[in-house]
Amino acid sequence: MSGESSSNQGGETEERKICANGGSVQTETVEAKLDAGNIDEAESALREGLSLNSEEARALLGRLEYQRGNVEAALGVFEGIDLEDAIQRLQSCSTEKIHKKGGLSGPHLGANLVLEAIYLKTKSLQKLNRIKDAAEECKRVLDAVEKIFPQGIPEAFVDTKLQETISRAVELLPQLWAEASSYHEAIASYRRALLTHWNLDNDSCARIQTNFAVFLLYGGIEAVSPSTATQVDGTYNPKSNIEEAILLLMICMRKFSLGKAKWDPAVVEHLTFALSLCNQTPILAKQMEEVIPGVIHRVDLWKNLALCFSAIGHRKTALDLLKKALHKHEKPDDITSLLLAAKICSEDSSFAAEGIEYAQRAVSCSKIGNEHLQGVCLRVLGLCYGKQASISASDYERSRLQSEALKSLDEAITFDPENSDLVFELGIQYAMQRNLNNALRLAKQYIDATGGSMLRGWRLLALILSAQQRFQEAEVVTDAALDETAKWDQGPLLRLKAKLRIAQSRHLDAIETYRHLLALIQAQKKSYAPLHSTHQIEDDRVNEYEVWQGLANLYSSLSRWKDAEICLGKARAIIECSSETLHTEGTIYQRRGEIDEALATYVNSLLIEATYVPSKICVGAIMSNRGLAMLPVARTLLSDALRLEPTNRMAWLHLGFVHKLDGRSSDAIDSFQAASMLEESDPIESFYSIL
Repeated sequence: MSGESSSNQGGETEERKICANGGSVQTETVEAKLDAGNIDEAESALREGLSLNSEEARALLGRLEYQRGNVEAALGVFEGIDLEDAIQRLQSCSTEKIHKKGGLSGPHLGANLVLEAIYLKTKSLQKLNRIKDAAEECKRVLDAVEKIFPQGIPEAFVDTKLQETISRAVELLPQLWAEASSYHEAIASYRRALLTHWNLDNDSCARIQTNFAVFLLYGGIEAVSPSTATQVDGTYNPKSNIEEAILLLMICMRKFSLGKAKWDPAVVEHLTFALSLCNQTPILAKQMEEVIPGVIHRVDLWKNLALCFSAIGHRKTALDLLKKALHKHEKPDDITSLLLAAKICSEDSSFAAEGIEYAQRAVSCSKIGNEHLQGVCLRVLGLCYGKQASISASDYERSRLQSEALKSLDEAITFDPENSDLVFELGIQYAMQRNLNNALRLAKQYIDATGGSMLRGWRLLALILSAQQRFQEAEVVTDAALDETAKWDQGPLLRLKAKLRIAQSRHLDAIETYRHLLALIQAQKKSYAPLHSTHQIEDDRVNEYEVWQGLANLYSSLSRWKDAEICLGKARAIIECSSETLHTEGTIYQRRGEIDEALATYVNSLLIEATYVPSKICVGAIMSNRGLAMLPVARTLLSDALRLEPTNRMAWLHLGFVHKLDGRSSDAIDSFQAASMLEESDPIESFYSIL
């Protein structure tokens, strides 16, 4: 193998030599000729001293200039190398046996020198910012290797300098094409690198796979699926950039878990992003669990797994993992874990009280070295207070919690006044407390801040106006929102518009709106547009079941029993047995005067879902009309309904009738007043429907 050697024995001056084929030449002698501009003499010295041909000697000269930092001079030397002629001479001896002890010699040495020269020429062009030329030269290296070794690089070359040059070129080429904005060539080069037998080591292969995945995820160009000609029978053919990137990253993770490649934490970050786009975080959790113990710190692993499980709604599992991370023997004051735990709790009323504790601890920690997170901690604390208030059985406790929620969110907004999400959440809290003027102001502020691009802002504004009994204005807002909203996202607005028309006794117009909504849903079901399916948030859609339910209720209120029953049949075809469907069936019976059948149906509804408030109210109302003996039962049902929904005006109204029949005049007056106040500020849909 050729190279430079140095020695320093007995205090003698260090000698630098260029060695090859058993001979050597003083490096200083060659450098002196190069400095004098005598390239031909320098080449001649190497040819005679090392038994090299012209291409091989120039390759060594160019490498010497490159190592000395004379990039332009190196490029000039490399230009004189005839690669094609070298390839033809080398092909005939490409299968000769390699003796690792002695390294490369003869033709194999020449192959290495010439190919390394073209690779260094590529690097020189790259340094001179001639990126496309560099890519072309790098491609020449790989084309030459395939000509010299048409059956693939023999295993004997694995530990040689030639293999090192090939590996570097394979890894560099796609990066050069990408840098030159030749994206399709970059994709082809990445696939060529991974599908051709280059004898790459696992670390090099993992780097190429990671770089290709990053390009697919963030490159901004849709890669064409690999051609069937390059596919092995029975292998999976990815259909999109994301699928191909995930496949590559998961292969890397597998190598890490088996200890076959060096751990790269960036792979987890990219895989997290890719799988999150597809809502496939359970797969990410499985991949993380397979990582060799000790590579990821256990607390970080628990946090990442908690994120994975919370993303698919497994809040209990996520919280159990975070409790381990927050154990007194682990990191009890880790603000990230505290915030994540509090955030998860803020989304579920059954965990809200626990969330308040986590959020309060996070607020305390934010005051010591994490001031930049103080606003975030207060925001999550406010959300937890609000969620806990929604299930409080005590009026006093509910009022206290709501005040704490507003106080925390108001304080949070002082830290981050430009945060539109915080403005929206504060507006929701005011709306749920029926402070409609402040809620209206914040809803308008949110729409201004987001430029009207967020559907939930329009919905909040329309619901606040409906709570103020300004139905016509709310419909105008809804129409304006429809003009600003993409077709696929219009479902919630159309549903809201139908309800606003019902509130104005425009029943035929409401039916027409529902029909429009059904047509939209059918179009969505038939459409397989990839852009829509990848980023559409399911929670923002209106499903077909809800529409048939709405139509059934509307027809029932108009005493169009046959139409109502047809709509209920359509709903049952989607969800065979549900509390909501049974409740609607019960209202049909009740409106037709079939009270016993209605009562039985309402009870069946509660057997399916014991906390279904509308059926509780209806059963309580029917019981209140069945004599004094049934009043305690009615009062219990209505009180339980109010525990679940403290702002349900129908529950307050019927509870007032129960108190009146029971001779409790004072309680009856309070209940009627509550019902009256709520009626004056009752939105057309619950404010919770936006969350």
